[in-house]
Amino acid sequence: MASITRENIGLLNDKLNVKVSKEDYYPAFERSIKEYSKKANIPGFRKGMVPAGMVKKMYGASLFYDEVIKSVEKQIHEYLTNEKPNIFAQPLPLETDMRGMDMNNPAEYEFPFEIGLKPEISLPDLASAKLTLHKVKVTDEMINDEIERLKTRHGKMTEPETITGEDNVLNLSFSETDAEGNEVEGGIKKDNSLIVKYFTEEYRKQLMGKKKDDSLVIQLSKAFEEKERDWLINDLGLDKSDASAEDKFFKITITKVGFIEKREMNEEFYNEVFPGIELKTEADFRNKIKEDIQKYWDEQSKAQLHDQVYHLLLDTKMEFPAEFLKRWLQRTAEKEKTADQVEQEYPSFANSLKWTLISDKIIHENKLEVNDAELRESMKKEIMNYFGQMNMDNDMSWIDSYIDRMMKDEKQVDQAYHRLITEKLFSWTDTQVKPAEKEVTPEELTGMQHHHHI
Repeated sequence: MASITRENIGLLNDKLNVKVSKEDYYPAFERSIKEYSKKANIPGFRKGMVPAGMVKKMYGASLFYDEVIKSVEKQIHEYLTNEKPNIFAQPLPLETDMRGMDMNNPAEYEFPFEIGLKPEISLPDLASAKLTLHKVKVTDEMINDEIERLKTRHGKMTEPETITGEDNVLNLSFSETDAEGNEVEGGIKKDNSLIVKYFTEEYRKQLMGKKKDDSLVIQLSKAFEEKERDWLINDLGLDKSDASAEDKFFKITITKVGFIEKREMNEEFYNEVFPGIELKTEADFRNKIKEDIQKYWDEQSKAQLHDQVYHLLLDTKMEFPAEFLKRWLQRTAEKEKTADQVEQEYPSFANSLKWTLISDKIIHENKLEVNDAELRESMKKEIMNYFGQMNMDNDMSWIDSYIDRMMKDEKQVDQAYHRLITEKLFSWTDTQVKPAEKEVTPEELTGMQHHHHI
């Protein structure tokens, strides 16, 4: 009869020895010979009339091997189902000499496997963790800046004859030249749209009074400050890492001069920006803008706090069966990886594995779950956000059948589930942590990188 013995061979790394005897696999082997003889197409014999002896001689060795392996896999499956060892992935077969397998002399065979065991983990006490909720306070300046942006965004574009100020919008044609303004053969040619204030002060002065079809030779390093220059270098298809890129010369020809007439502060403007709310006064408008800006920065504050929690949890001490996992990484990829590739990938893989164990523990212990109704609602929001950008009629009856199709897509469901269960996990950590509050500027909060990938 089949048997499995288990022995430790390393840190969180055990070996399973699977023994199968003749009675475990031989009856199935004989049945497979008979079945094969009924289906085999062999010249000189009618289908179904091939002698079992001939089938055994021609295909027996392969069928014998298959049945022995099936018997071993059955034993492994039953062992894992009954004993429930807390393992990573599936058992990895260790090297076995198959040359002793002989269908004419069936015997007891032994197959070794190794398993990697998950570690016991103890999570930190979130209530006593020293965390900080970095809060941004909305200022009048931030409100004023947003109002100016909205007045411009909802403004009316006009086409004055000449450039008169920093807010003129220019459609420009860029042609690469040398320092004297001679066009470079095969050089870069690109159309772009820029606001006059993007240029340095020296070039802004040169642009004043110019009109459609006028041109100017510029050097990128002198015409733009670093931020605008980096963006433009990228947009022109140049390599930002190439120091010589910013020294290039271009002839810019004005193809259109534009100017946005900013909107007046009135009830029509307020309700165009925020339809359906019926804002009547400037004070109401400013309060709504303040509320929206505060909501945005509160979300950023919460995301940054979650980043702190993530890294606190990820600092949990945890041991792994590293050598087993590296072998598993190497052998289970579609194309077998080299040892160097595995060494390079392992730290990131181990971090991801660590977070999976931590999040699984939190989800299991706190009975967090995502049901079908929540998945459907999440997908509905995604659809509405996507199609909301388009002009669509009011008939939304198609949405339910669209969601039905999405629910049959395993990848879509997995993505939605992962997003929702992660939200629930961090909602749970919010109930546990007691962060100290600290007021910061928007720039300071933006500089605190949200770099976890979960």
